[in-house]
This record gives sequence, C-alpha cells and structure tokens, in this order.
Amino acid sequence: MKTPPTLNPVTRILGLLIVTTPLLLSVDIVSAGVSLAWTLLLAPLLGVDLRTVARRSVPILVAAPLSGISMALYGRPEGREYASFLFAHITDNSLSLAMAIMVRVLAVGIPVVVLTAQVDPTDLGDGVAQRLKLPPRFVVGAVAGVRLLSLFRRDWEAMARARRARGIADRGRVRHGMSMAFGLLVLALRRGSALATAMEARGFGSNQRTWARESIMTRIDAVVLAVCFGVAACSIGVSVATGAFRFLGA
Repeated sequence: MKTPPTLNPVTRILGLLIVTTPLLLSVDIVSAGVSLAWTLLLAPLLGVDLRTVARRSVPILVAAPLSGISMALYGRPEGREYASFLFAHITDNSLSLAMAIMVRVLAVGIPVVVLTAQVDPTDLGDGVAQRLKLPPRFVVGAVAGVRLLSLFRRDWEAMARARRARGIADRGRVRHGMSMAFGLLVLALRRGSALATAMEARGFGSNQRTWARESIMTRIDAVVLAVCFGVAACSIGVSVATGAFRFLGA
C-alpha cells in the first residue's frame, strides 16, 4: 500500500514533533501506551500496513528492552527492593520506570517509522525550503547527501568484489570489515568533494533560487496535523486523569 501523494512531507515532520514531544515530559506507561495505540491504529490510514511497521521497527524493538533493563537496574530505588548489587537496585519504582521507558521508546520510535515511510528526499527538501523557510544552500546540500546514501551499498559490494578478485578479502572478519569501512569512508569523501565542486559551479550555492516544483499544503495536511494534536492531547489527558502522569519521572 502506497502513501497518499497529497500529504506534504513537511506535514509528516511537524506531525512527528507534535506526537512525540509531549511524551518527553512524562515517564509513565499510560501516556506512552495511549500514544502507541493511536499510532498503530492510524498507521494504515497513512498507507503503512502493520506488517511494514513491524519489519521496519526491528531496531526499535531491540533498543526498547535494553533501555528498560538499564532503568530497572539503575533507576531511582523506591518501594520494595527485590535485588541489589553494588549500584544496581531492583525496586518497585525502578521496575515501573523500566516498563514506562520501554513503552515510551516504542511510542517515540514507531511514529518515526509511520510518518517518514516513503518520504522522497527531494519532496522533503522542497517542502522545508519553501514552507519552513530553511536556507536553500543547506537544504540542497542535505538532499544531495541523502541521495548519496543509496550508493553506499553498491560501493560496498563493488569494493568487496574488487578485493576478492585481488585475493585480499579473506583476512579475518574484523580486519576485513575495518578495511572496507575505511575504504568506503575515503570513497565517500572523494565523491562528496567532487559533488560539492560540481554543485558550486552550477550555482547551487546561491541562497537566492527558484524551485521547479511548488510545495503545496492542502486540507488533508491540516486534518493530519489536527489528528496529531488530538493524539498528543489524548495521551497526556488520559495520563493526568488516571493519576499516572510523572513529570520527568518524578
């Protein structure tokens, strides 16, 4: 399922900030859980099915338990203590904070997957330059850099084949990986320098420029932003109403 073409990329970025920023105010499982539930419920309406969300959220699903473990061990000790070792104390409060942190990591990370899915870098550059009035020089450079990211995998594969043909590929995984990474860094610096010179010669460095495509925001963008405000207000409101709101974990 494809994302709606009428939704401006700037709307996605603003919506992401609206949904996730209030979650940074409170470390509680209620606000994060409500926001996460709304995100998963509304994801198909933005053209992102839950299977795609699960596949792209694997790094987030790995990071969430790791953050919870650290909070369970080193969170502020309060209530009943279950175990302790040196500076680590597992208590009721640390376990509560650990659960809240894990859900909050998901509630902050998964909206990134949903709202930034299939965003074209060029459309995003047009939007932030025309609608958010960011400096065109910075925007054009950032878009060019993002476009180059797609070449990294091909460069890696080409370097691996070249080294294998020269007989220097089988020297241990760690050593081979470090050598490949250094070679990729050198190649990226050379390509970036050549691209910067070419773009400067063609006038991309000017802050006074026109745009081939106009970035338009429609009523759909206004509706999406209103929904994002509603999700943020609902998550904080339910947390306050249930007494679970904990400002910065206090």
